[in-house]
Amino acid sequence: MNTSSLSRRSVLRNLTLAVALVGSTTAVGGATAFAAAPETYTLTIKHLDRAGHLTGSYETNVTGISGPGADEVAHPYDASGTTTVRLPQGRYLLDSSLSTGDRADGTDWIVQPRLDLDHDTTITVDARTTAPVDVQPPDDSADFQHGAMFVRVTQGDAVREANLVTSSSKLRVAHLGPDAEPGSVKQWFDSYWTTEKGGYALGYTFDGARALTGLTRHPAAKDLATLQIRGAARPGATGNASFDLQPTVGPTVGTARTLTTPGTATYLVTPERGTWDVTYTAPAKPGATPNRYSADGIAVRAGATTTQTFDNAVFGPVLTDRTGVVRDGDRLDVDVPLLADGDGHVPSSPAYTSASTTLHRDGVLVGKQTGTPGSARFTVEPGRAAYRLTSTVNRAGAPGTATRVTASWTFTSDTTTGPTSVPVSVVRFSPALSPTGTAAAGSALRVPVTVLGAASHGQVRSLAVSMSVNGGASWTRVPVENGAVTIRNPQAGTGVSLRADLTDTDGNTLTQTVIDAYRTQ
Repeated sequence: MNTSSLSRRSVLRNLTLAVALVGSTTAVGGATAFAAAPETYTLTIKHLDRAGHLTGSYETNVTGISGPGADEVAHPYDASGTTTVRLPQGRYLLDSSLSTGDRADGTDWIVQPRLDLDHDTTITVDARTTAPVDVQPPDDSADFQHGAMFVRVTQGDAVREANLVTSSSKLRVAHLGPDAEPGSVKQWFDSYWTTEKGGYALGYTFDGARALTGLTRHPAAKDLATLQIRGAARPGATGNASFDLQPTVGPTVGTARTLTTPGTATYLVTPERGTWDVTYTAPAKPGATPNRYSADGIAVRAGATTTQTFDNAVFGPVLTDRTGVVRDGDRLDVDVPLLADGDGHVPSSPAYTSASTTLHRDGVLVGKQTGTPGSARFTVEPGRAAYRLTSTVNRAGAPGTATRVTASWTFTSDTTTGPTSVPVSVVRFSPALSPTGTAAAGSALRVPVTVLGAASHGQVRSLAVSMSVNGGASWTRVPVENGAVTIRNPQAGTGVSLRADLTDTDGNTLTQTVIDAYRTQ
């Protein structure tokens, strides 16, 4: 598949020519003023196969970058192998893919990032000039899945792209024509390989004045980073999970796989490609909407292992990438996800039976809203006042699925002149649990406790953590030591609930409970 894309914009030139016009004319001072079409030139493109013969097995794209031809996109073709197209003066990006018709032979892709068309021009696209893209993982048993190469050309404010996606590992590439300006050509190549337990994602980025002619990369295992994608198995969920993996930066096609839960897929990825993104879709109960989590910008390092676990306990509030509550004038917007999974991934469609958020101002109810857990909007009276904001979500399920999560905050707020963060915090509980959200009965379990939000940077005045083994009917205080609490797990089959009571240095408070945070077995 070969496609080109460009930003659309209008380019007009006004010329005075001594020719007849089709259209209207206007007399100005005895002369005739008119707008004429830009001057055009003939571009002839010859396509030669690997034997040097003219071939009709090609696909060519000519994309305008600047000048009067900046808006042009042409896909000239003639079965003879020689094709012509008439285009306005300007700079163009040309890319052409040639094939033998046999998939086993792969594809030749030739890119000319700088084609200055200011006279009738003939170009020869010659497959014999290409060199192999030889990118191989350090595992002969890995199967090639697909690869993609992208070229981005920048001139001034104009950006144009061309790409080729291939399901064959037999790709050959070449640069054509003069150099473009230094640094104006950016190129990416990604290839994806599968193994029984995962696969390889090998990606590379290049900057310069030319497109690539060939590419060789044979990374050793020590040069790669290990990215583990773990899927938990929640009680009642059925079917397989799925996930997508791709680099964060630049265009790519990524890779998609299914995953039997509980299970782990292990990918070895190239650190030089930058950070990586994972989108995970969890198994759902019959008839329920599948729940999707995203982990973006995952940093990796050669020789190191990074693990992302999805859809496992302890579920609870999170404020990793948001302020949570914002006041704009006299409007309060609430956005605190209450059911982020144990690694802090925010769900797209969390299953719940009921959810509500209430707001009190100086002890008087402002309003109550139901719907999306942790999401609400209130309009309040002007001026400074003390507020209590409480958000609760209930959901059916076995212990270990967070059957009830509540976060209640108190704070003081005044009218603002623009969007202003309200100082709220949440607490994350992060024990090491089995892929089914369980911990061993009778064992001592260390539960790390992390504060997120307004009090996260040394603004905690006090923090108390309690546990319950009877669904929150009674609570037992457990001391916080070195950023964690230690819980002596009860008998098998018991749901363990957790509560945090926090006060920050400005007197703002949080009371947060997770009923059935995890269960014992």
